[in-house]
Amino acid sequence: MREILVSEVMTRDPFTVKPDTNLLECARKMVRKRTGSLLLVKNKKFYGIITTKDILWALIKKTKEDLTEIRAIDIAPKKNFIIKPNNTIDEALGKMKTSGFERLPVILNKEIVGLITIKDILNFHPEIYPELEEFAQIKEEEEKLKRIEEKKEKTNLEGICEECGQQNLLQRFNGMLVCESCVSSK
Repeated sequence: MREILVSEVMTRDPFTVKPDTNLLECARKMVRKRTGSLLLVKNKKFYGIITTKDILWALIKKTKEDLTEIRAIDIAPKKNFIIKPNNTIDEALGKMKTSGFERLPVILNKEIVGLITIKDILNFHPEIYPELEEFAQIKEEEEKLKRIEEKKEKTNLEGICEECGQQNLLQRFNGMLVCESCVSSK
C-alpha cells in the first residue's frame, strides 16, 4: 500500500484570523464556523494557532480584562508544531503524538497551505481508529494503576512493624510495612 500524503487529507482552506484579532472576535468566528481552532495568519505567513481551550484559559486567568482587549497572538501557544504537505500521515500522527496536539498547520515555503487534524486522518483512514483507541486505553490503565499504587502506599494497616517489631498501624515505606514513628525517623 502506498504512503498517503498530508496534502491528500488536509483541509485546504482552514479558518484563519489575523494575529492581532481580539478574543471576542475569535470566539464569535469559532461559533459561527463551528470549528475548534483558528490559524493566526497574516499575508499567508503562519504566526500560530488558537483553540477554544486557549480562549477558555484566558477567560479564567484574565477575568479582569475584557475579551476585546486581548489579542489572539498574546495567548496562542509560543511553541508551534508544523508539517509539510509532502509528509505522510504516519509522520503527521507521530508528530501529533509527541507534541500532544490534535492539529498541525501545513506549511510550504513559509506559507500556510492547510491544516491537518486527527479527525481528517480518521475520516480518510478509519482503520487506524482501533490503534488510537488502544493507545488511549493503555494510557488510562497506566493512570489507574498509578492511582492504586499511590493509595496502597498511603493505606494504614494494623500489624507488626518490619523495622522495630512493635504492634502498630503500618504503612508502606520503601517496600516495607513500617509504623509511623519508624517512617518519621528516616
